Amino acid sequence: MDLVRKIIGNWSGCRRIGLSRAVLSIAVTLLGLLFSTLPNDAQDQPMAGRTALVFHLRGIIGPAASDYVTRGLKMAAERNAPLIIIEMDTPGGLDTSMRDIIRDILASPVPVATYVAPSGARAASAGTYILYASHIAAMAPGTNLGAATPVQIGGGGMPFPGGDEQQKDQNAEKKGDGEDTAQPRKPDSAMETKAINDAVAYIRSLAELRGRNIEWAEKAVREAASLSASAALKEQVIDIVTPSLDNLLVQANGRTVNAGGNQVTLDTTGIALEHVEPDWRTRLLTVITNPNVALILMMIGIYGFIFEFMNPGALFPGTIGAICLLVGLYALAVLPVNLAGLALILLGLALMGAEAFTPSFGILGVGGAIAFIFGATVLIDTDVPGFRLSWPVIGGVTLTSLAISMLIVRMAISSHKRPVVTGSEEMIGAPGEVLDWRGQSGHVLTHGERWSAVSGTPLRKGQKVHVAGIKGLVLKVEPYTPENS
Repeated sequence: MDLVRKIIGNWSGCRRIGLSRAVLSIAVTLLGLLFSTLPNDAQDQPMAGRTALVFHLRGIIGPAASDYVTRGLKMAAERNAPLIIIEMDTPGGLDTSMRDIIRDILASPVPVATYVAPSGARAASAGTYILYASHIAAMAPGTNLGAATPVQIGGGGMPFPGGDEQQKDQNAEKKGDGEDTAQPRKPDSAMETKAINDAVAYIRSLAELRGRNIEWAEKAVREAASLSASAALKEQVIDIVTPSLDNLLVQANGRTVNAGGNQVTLDTTGIALEHVEPDWRTRLLTVITNPNVALILMMIGIYGFIFEFMNPGALFPGTIGAICLLVGLYALAVLPVNLAGLALILLGLALMGAEAFTPSFGILGVGGAIAFIFGATVLIDTDVPGFRLSWPVIGGVTLTSLAISMLIVRMAISSHKRPVVTGSEEMIGAPGEVLDWRGQSGHVLTHGERWSAVSGTPLRKGQKVHVAGIKGLVLKVEPYTPENS
């Protein structure tokens, strides 16, 4: 408003001081206001690029975690941050998501420090790879890492389960004497051998790149070895053991790392920390990439279309169904899905939906439920606990679908037993009264309407009749008797 008042005031003085002087006055005013809004280099410049971004990577590493870290690294590069800190506590996750995170860390021009915290946290399985890939690897006291053996190859990548590592991590914490808890195990198949060899080569390359313990890295994969924080520091697996982020900055100060192909010496003196929590997009992706949620969304989508086809023009079920189906399919596209399982689920939903249009007295519904259950059990091709389909969810979805199918069957049977109330068939048996009659034809009154009628029996005006048949717009009637009523 001050700017507007000044411009108006200067413009109003045009007639008194001349157009050129008025224009000059307005220009000076605008330039003055413009320069007053620019940052003061003497005050603001020292703060530019002096804030380290802290990201929190908790739980299963999946598509949502990968998206969160990837966008966070881009944000840090755009803001020219001096350091990125990934505070991590994970039991493992999907190989594809882990490799996406590592790929971005290796390409990041901003140094990345991965910090396993707080006490009691772990960097198991996929977390160990991320820790090895980071420019600085740090752990809080009372944390552990390791158990990085791949156990299965899935449709979307090699999973790194978290269930088996929990016991190994507890053993590592109990041990606490610097020794690992390796238990050698031979691969069960050629496929598992290939998976292990690939994982070994990958983690060895990361260890060579960062100058960390190569032998133990291989041991973590082949023998599922685990280490506590102090033992990891002693074995040169990590760089720092620290109880806090502030102390991490102190210990990281002056270290030289290779970030994005350039040698960078960290200067963490006076650095501020900015915690970047997952935004709505990451939280939404976390929810929809839960296989249980994706399965429910697909079911809602299919039945939304079914109800829309049953009631054309309703719009609401079709719209909701289309949205849910597309979101569910997107979630399955980023998960390690077994295509055979997905095909069985779609077949099952299609059969249960077909029950609504071609009632088969339960055959299609039951067959669809069986196909749905088989498909759901093999849908997600991974043993990672966070990406398993829950049996209560499978049972609930199946029972709901069966209930809807049985409801449709019951409605079909009950409606089949009821008398017809619409169409020409409804006229059969309807009572009427003769209006006029001549020979074998005349007119009768039925349902409040005047109809042409014929009969093989002579009738008279006012006689009660009932409709025995209909041909076109002509009724065949017979005299009314209690027996044929």
